[in-house]
Amino acid sequence: MSASTFRVERPTIAAHRASIAVEPRSGLFGLHHATLTTTVPKELVHRTAVAEVMLTDWLREDDTRFRVDAQWPRSHSFFTPVDGEHHDPLMVAETIRQIGSLLGHAEFGVPFGHQFLLREFGLTVHPEHLGVRHTPASLDIDVTCTEVKRRGADLSGLTYECAVRREGRLVATGRTSFTCISPSVYERVRPKRVFDVDHRPLPLTAPMAPQSVGRTSPGDVVLSPIGHATRWQLRLNTRHPVLFDHPVDHVPGMLLLEAARQGAAAALNRSSLLPLGIDGDFKRYAELDEPCFIEAERLRPASPGQAERVRVTGHQGGDLVFSSVVTAAPDPD
Repeated sequence: MSASTFRVERPTIAAHRASIAVEPRSGLFGLHHATLTTTVPKELVHRTAVAEVMLTDWLREDDTRFRVDAQWPRSHSFFTPVDGEHHDPLMVAETIRQIGSLLGHAEFGVPFGHQFLLREFGLTVHPEHLGVRHTPASLDIDVTCTEVKRRGADLSGLTYECAVRREGRLVATGRTSFTCISPSVYERVRPKRVFDVDHRPLPLTAPMAPQSVGRTSPGDVVLSPIGHATRWQLRLNTRHPVLFDHPVDHVPGMLLLEAARQGAAAALNRSSLLPLGIDGDFKRYAELDEPCFIEAERLRPASPGQAERVRVTGHQGGDLVFSSVVTAAPDPD
């Protein structure tokens, strides 16, 4: 799908709503109560498990700006605290990802069943405000939509920026870009085999040692050894309850970001890694039934004691699937 087929314009939500018979948000007001807190409907953020929903509410401020509330648990089955002290920056990434789905459906009228395809992702965190405390972390997130792409009246892409605050202090900033396509278009651009009832992913491969990639559980490892110090095969456990919260026919973007984090941890020889930032550029679908190889390259730090940077790439069938740069806090040792 060529980018030239899109019409790019400043967002005008009011104009878009005029083309929709029923305002998507109108049927959701009954879910709110002035004295109660709940998560947003899980369908709006593409989760099947309520426990995986990070967002609790949202409000449109104008045609381009929104306020979103979120909450992080003190512990999580997958987004485990780093060093037992900091909320996982990848949980910040998942929170920002969910915002795109929420706004796409509830504010821009994208029908359920359309596909959201991650194109670019950037995240910077301030670890001094990521500390795990005695209560869950409540977040206030300012969201600004900087670019909207439409085909006719339908949303075909969105770029948005987020400022995540906790008790008024800036925890993280992020920028995300995605496209969304209808089921009919999705069926045309995907290989026919992925829709076959007997389509199966590759057999599950052995994990790297968890401590070598900054994890504690073998079940959460997404890299498999292939006899090379900085190159691995992507490990696809489609039964993982978080990375594969629901059936999909391609590798989720969040799994590729986790592969980038784990590849950086291995390249830096860290048993625990606190990412200060992750930038990702997603080029094409990563298929479940073909090997995908992850490679990490340690970039030279600006000076001793400064943050480390690692470039992590993924290739499948000789083609670049994604490229990312992980920025990590200096080694405390």
